[in-house]
Amino acid sequence: MSASQPHRIFDRRAYRRRRRRAFETGPDLLLLNETAEQVAARIASINRRFAHALDLNSRPQSFAHLRSAADTWTRAGIDAAAADVIADDEYLPFADETFDLVTSIMSLHSVNDLPGALIQIGRVLKPDGVFLATLFGGETLRELRFAFAAAEAATAGGASPRVAPFADVRDLGGLLQRAGFALPVADIDRTVVRYRDPMRLLFDLRALGETNVLVQRRPNFVSRRLLHAVLAEYAQSFGDGQGRVPATFDIVYLIGWAPHDSQQKPLPPGSAKARLADALREKQPKS
Repeated sequence: MSASQPHRIFDRRAYRRRRRRAFETGPDLLLLNETAEQVAARIASINRRFAHALDLNSRPQSFAHLRSAADTWTRAGIDAAAADVIADDEYLPFADETFDLVTSIMSLHSVNDLPGALIQIGRVLKPDGVFLATLFGGETLRELRFAFAAAEAATAGGASPRVAPFADVRDLGGLLQRAGFALPVADIDRTVVRYRDPMRLLFDLRALGETNVLVQRRPNFVSRRLLHAVLAEYAQSFGDGQGRVPATFDIVYLIGWAPHDSQQKPLPPGSAKARLADALREKQPKS
């Protein structure tokens, strides 16, 4: 019996098309630069020089911040103009234990089989190699999700999938552990970007290649009537009175290590030198 396939949430073909289109526009967005700088700083804090690194589908302006972190890089991605190897995040065509560093900036949130992708990343890392990534998570775009749901309920009698679901930071930390990474850490950084109007947010999402690619999305384009209703709902529900609106972006940072004997390990059960009950016991007053 063949192994079951992961449930398809994202249309990966549509995602590739939109990322290629975004690459052609050459976006230089502050959110991408700040995230890439954070990843570069975390790599620099590791007391090691990396010889051969793999970058997975990071945008050109993000990778520019990482280039000096390793002696040589292999860039795997969905566009020949920005990659050495054409590859999808879900299918890595590399031999086991090839790289001592793997990075991915703002891409893994749109894979259908994230546990499988993490397992493959762990497989291509050399022992004691490190994986660092960022992806959208948590409450990202919660305002836009609300505005679409409310506007469609009012104009079309019901809502359709418009904004992708994003994983919780605790779940992502658990996925790292399940994928076999040692010393896994997942933390979240919330950024609230203020736009002069909601349409600017939609332009930025298009420039990122992060517009709706949900499998269950409606095939037709957003009508002008619905778009106006969404913009009005967004401004009414979240506007600051001066026309500006917030957009929440929760950026999750992941780090994990390929297991190695030199790494710190938790003590085995029963190896403690003192009992917790003894440590917590209060002295009894003298009679």
